[in-house]
Amino acid sequence: MSKGLAGDISMLRGEPPLEYLAKANRLEAQGRDMVRFEIGQPDFDTPENVKEAAKGSLDEGFTHYVPTLGIPDLIEAIQDDIEKSRGFRPDKEQIMVLPGAKPGIFFGLMTTVEMGEEVIYQNPFYFQYDSLIGYMGAKKVQIPLYEKDDFRMTPEQVQEKMSGDTRLILLNSPQNPTGGVLKKKDIEAIAEMAEENDAYILSDEIYSKMLYDGEKHYSPSYLDECKERTIIVDGFSKAYSMTGWRLGYMVAPEEIIHKTHNLFADVGSCTTSFVQKGGVEALRNGQHFVDHIMEHFTKRRTAIVQGLNEVPGMSCIYPKGAFYVFPNIKETGMKSEELANYMIDEAGVCLLPGTSFGSQGEGFLRISYASSLEDIEEGIRRMKTAMEKVL
Repeated sequence: MSKGLAGDISMLRGEPPLEYLAKANRLEAQGRDMVRFEIGQPDFDTPENVKEAAKGSLDEGFTHYVPTLGIPDLIEAIQDDIEKSRGFRPDKEQIMVLPGAKPGIFFGLMTTVEMGEEVIYQNPFYFQYDSLIGYMGAKKVQIPLYEKDDFRMTPEQVQEKMSGDTRLILLNSPQNPTGGVLKKKDIEAIAEMAEENDAYILSDEIYSKMLYDGEKHYSPSYLDECKERTIIVDGFSKAYSMTGWRLGYMVAPEEIIHKTHNLFADVGSCTTSFVQKGGVEALRNGQHFVDHIMEHFTKRRTAIVQGLNEVPGMSCIYPKGAFYVFPNIKETGMKSEELANYMIDEAGVCLLPGTSFGSQGEGFLRISYASSLEDIEEGIRRMKTAMEKVL
């Protein structure tokens, strides 16, 4: 078990978006109309069949403790989905159901990384990564992502950072905050490096079902089928619009699952019983819903990218996955935090500075287009007006 369990709790921090969310909430309470682009939460309701499955299990009295690893029906549904989407069928002992994907990141780090060991990860990054790596007392080895590379971390960059102290490579594809997607050759090369250097890979694949333009999801688990060094973390929040349900899972080597089981048994006992029944239904009969929302997200992506490219001082490339854009604002002459605050105050548009996701985010904003087309059009109109006043 990791020595990082004794880490400094002061290294953990709240989510950076909360500052901007709170400011927007205050202005709304004062009567200000706000367009909200800050939170990565689909605006679609959870599918009716998923809700009915959970409600039906409540009516049947499915309200007690269940196995810490997860209910058998959901374990089997995850096996089937992994076999279909990643090309291998994990053993039941390789799967752990958790209350969301975030605990999977937490336990994946806690069970693999010792204090002082190196973790390689992308910058910009999802802020939980940086916080937890710091808490572990691990060494942060960040790889900058560049717009010219479509915000992809390249194998050449990883190779340059690999050392005898590298314990884990943390991947996120499709990526939050940029929408970047790693190519098959990238994934294969990085997986082979991990094997050669006896390092783990923790692959956050929460957006794996959310891709555009014929892009396909590739997982580093292809090499070892999660039996030796690869840990997949995935969940239901994004693709099935189940953010409040808190349901996710890990697929990992049995040793990692065993350690995670011991930790989670002490802190959580099990993931909520009837929520897991909803997860079974989502995986078994939810693809039509995923297809439906991706049709909408495709239209929204087009609208927001085209709109941002018409805002003075901004330019934006098309993301390959997820539901975020990462527009370049360098021509505005403003810093990311300055511009994010200006948009809240002047335009009534809440979005996030790229620096909420690391130093490499300076000169960019992160915008979630998990909003209606009407909100996107209104938000772009307001942003144009606001920038015309200063440029």
